[in-house]
Amino acid sequence: MKYRSNIPKYSEFVFENVDASFARRAMTLKDAGKNNIIVAGLSYGQGSSREHAAICPMYLGVRAVLVKSLERIHAANLINFGILPLTFLNERDYDAIDQGDDLEITEARTAILEGKNLMVKNTTKGTSFPVSCALSSRQKQIILAGGALNVRSHP
Repeated sequence: MKYRSNIPKYSEFVFENVDASFARRAMTLKDAGKNNIIVAGLSYGQGSSREHAAICPMYLGVRAVLVKSLERIHAANLINFGILPLTFLNERDYDAIDQGDDLEITEARTAILEGKNLMVKNTTKGTSFPVSCALSSRQKQIILAGGALNVRSHP
């Protein structure tokens, strides 16, 4: 708790109990100019209603979360911090991804604007698969702006 307002320090503890090297790897990729994607299973974000569960991954360069299922409040927090919440259309695609695989989301802006599924390419394995991204009109605006703080208000 003593680091609660120190996002860089607090971010060092993201996924610490599951993967102690996650934060270091994510920051290394971010520093190299790459974006990060979290790939997760069922009920991602369960119990994570606090904004730190989204702001710390954002700080680490996470731009998308790709899951089997996502908890509603956490999804809203991800969107507010500009992290794209994606869901596998076929849960078996989850099993075909390994840690360290390079994933590329192609033509995301167009798919988001049109409300269509996005395509994820696993460039490491030469495969691709569709994912869904269910966003309201307002959520699309927030994601495309890079987060809620970047959305301009209209009088």
